[in-house]
Amino acid sequence: MSIKLLIGASDNKMQYIKKFSEYLEKYGVNSKLVLDVEICNGFPSKNITQWISPFKKFNSIIESFKPDAVFVDRQTQFGIAAIKARIPLLIQLRGNYWDEIDWAKKNYSIKNKMILSIKEKIAEDCFEGSKMILPFSNHLAEITKKKYPNKRIEIFHDGLEIKDWYKDEPMNFKHPCVGLLQNASIWKKAQEMISLKSILEKFPDVTFYWAGDGIYRGKILDVLEKYENFKWLGNLEYPNKVRRFLSSIDIYLLLSGYDTFGMTIIEAEVMQVPVIATNVGGTSEAMINGKTGYLVNQGDIKEIERKIDLLLNDKKIAKQIGSNGRKFVVENFSWEVTVKKFIGNMKTCINTD
Repeated sequence: MSIKLLIGASDNKMQYIKKFSEYLEKYGVNSKLVLDVEICNGFPSKNITQWISPFKKFNSIIESFKPDAVFVDRQTQFGIAAIKARIPLLIQLRGNYWDEIDWAKKNYSIKNKMILSIKEKIAEDCFEGSKMILPFSNHLAEITKKKYPNKRIEIFHDGLEIKDWYKDEPMNFKHPCVGLLQNASIWKKAQEMISLKSILEKFPDVTFYWAGDGIYRGKILDVLEKYENFKWLGNLEYPNKVRRFLSSIDIYLLLSGYDTFGMTIIEAEVMQVPVIATNVGGTSEAMINGKTGYLVNQGDIKEIERKIDLLLNDKKIAKQIGSNGRKFVVENFSWEVTVKKFIGNMKTCINTD
């Protein structure tokens, strides 16, 4: 008898979770994928009608589908419902939840802080009642272990559909060029992009293309947009436009003040683009320094400049690093690899007799 897994996904990560569900089916797991807030969304959600019976739809699915476990990619009432139903709850943790909460407490209005405290209680109940927490990286796992030293913790991140990442029709970029693919929604991460100023001055004949957006976009553009060799593209549709972007650049550069993993590094590597990345958080887990790209200490702009110069002028090294990168991703971050590992961990959490 196959294992049944009920998946409650967030809307902004649905495309990843759909692929995850497809691969679970491929390897013998009967999965049912739903949008978490459509099934279970009690107070303090805006859907007042669900406040009265927040678990009604969830319990109906449980009765008909009879899952052996429940998987969620965030901490909501959906997870609470699984705990109340005594079904093993597996929580994927994509970012440093506790850092995000601390930031919100300092910056939210009084009204929003009241709502935040309720959501924080829901999240902590999910963590406490879960059977297993699945952080995105070893770096994030170490943070989680300090919070929950007695909890089962295993690494799990989104995989890549390797066949979907191929050299596509390039964009009309001016070469040589360097690409940055990152959001500006968290200042702790985004502020490092300001350091691009001196790099732009160092390489006036190299064009730097930034794909991304966020609430701190203006602060970054105020500094960088005055340079003729800097171009902002806004958000790109995923994965097609992102694939074209990565097909168009000579080097991928990640300037981040903090990152729990660095999924864009993986995407650049699978596209055989040599990577230069700030060595912060979990970025070192997404690459092999000196083989698939170069890790540079935060603030070491001179070293970044040296690596850009090397990769632009030594095509043989750049090509070899790109080739190494794709091989590294195929062997470690394909959906086949990540899903097989997940299934093995899941089986130890449930009674499959």
